[in-house]
Amino acid sequence: MELSFWKSFLESNRDLKNKNRIFYSIINSLIPIEMNNDEIIISCDSDGARKYIINNKKAELEEMISAHAGRKITLSFVVKEKKTTKEMPLLNFQPSVEDVFRKAGLDTHHNFDNFAVSTTNQVAFAASQAVAQNPGTSYNPLFLYGGVGVGKTHLAQAIAHNILNENKENKVIFCSGERFMNDLIESIREKNTPKFRKKYRSLKLIIVDDIQFIAGKQTVQEEFFHTFNSIVSAGGQVVLTSDRQPHEIRNLEDRLRSRFSGGLIVDIQQPNFELRSAILLIKAREKNIKIDIEAANAIAETVLDTRSLEGTLLSLYARALDSQKNIDLMVVENFFQNTKEQTKKRLNPQDIIKRVCTFYNVKQSHLKSTSRVSRIALVRQIVMYLLRKQLDLNLEEVAYITKRKDHTTVIYAVSKIENMLMRDSSFKGEIDSIVQSLSLST
Repeated sequence: MELSFWKSFLESNRDLKNKNRIFYSIINSLIPIEMNNDEIIISCDSDGARKYIINNKKAELEEMISAHAGRKITLSFVVKEKKTTKEMPLLNFQPSVEDVFRKAGLDTHHNFDNFAVSTTNQVAFAASQAVAQNPGTSYNPLFLYGGVGVGKTHLAQAIAHNILNENKENKVIFCSGERFMNDLIESIREKNTPKFRKKYRSLKLIIVDDIQFIAGKQTVQEEFFHTFNSIVSAGGQVVLTSDRQPHEIRNLEDRLRSRFSGGLIVDIQQPNFELRSAILLIKAREKNIKIDIEAANAIAETVLDTRSLEGTLLSLYARALDSQKNIDLMVVENFFQNTKEQTKKRLNPQDIIKRVCTFYNVKQSHLKSTSRVSRIALVRQIVMYLLRKQLDLNLEEVAYITKRKDHTTVIYAVSKIENMLMRDSSFKGEIDSIVQSLSLST
């Protein structure tokens, strides 16, 4: 393998560092070890990195190298042989990009490249990029607030992606306000708060999603105050998200309110029509779903909730598969017409029970049993949540329908599902699909 060819290839793609830092860092970690005619054998740091490249980036990389070489080049990937030495054996281990992101609590899909920008979020987007490029100096803390599904979490995690792409050794944590509280409680229970403080106070970047959760919790606020100060004083970055501005968070200590207001506070508005359409097309591309522009626009005009867009897309995709049709304007119009007609029908608790059990392939008899199998328990809690939120039944009615002894079980179920909806976008998509099929709206 001619090293000059590989060096010139890397040099010609230096602009990737600004356009796609993840891809740029991947390319720079690769080592060409042999060229046989028109095949290049490339060594990867780890098997995780090798699998990631083959599954996600091989075709794109082959196309780039072929264009640089002026002929068709195929690539083969092997794992770099690890030398066994007595000195510093851990130096041979290199975690994959996916491993690093997972450890930090990040979703690999949340980056700047696939974030749709419009007038409703362009200030937040620009501020997030500035923080990602100069953490600890520009806008500290960065406080993003807005309603559900406007992109707060996506932007916050995109910042983390950039900082980790610059250096995988950077200490980064993304957590919810509830997760921070639970970790603190666990450390107190185990009488090991020094471990907790070492974990959180030595970070290069901390992102706390739904920071309003810690309001009214004195011990948690005390600990977060000192965590905040430790990170900022050491040159680290703090990013916070919330559904409201700092001065609107009730029972938040004044000193925390002051800290939160000391950086940049950015309001992210609900997406307009153009942004909803762009988001829908991005989601379709990520899931390899073919959809016409006209169809995407029709959906964006009807579905105003960003998170419901994905649920609607998946419902349309399922129907299109059944009828062996592409998702075009006619399919969308028929879908919404059927949905409109279905809303005229009066739903009852049995409709919800049947739909949820069918979706998760659970027998209705199991739902009303005393089984504590985690999967059945979760489905039961989903039913309780939908009965409560969508049919506006009181706690006692929900408990009676689901054969529970008292309403406290219902309170716990509703709270648990609400927390899962905030934390887990995949789970939110499942619930959206169920709701869409019932012609309800969350």
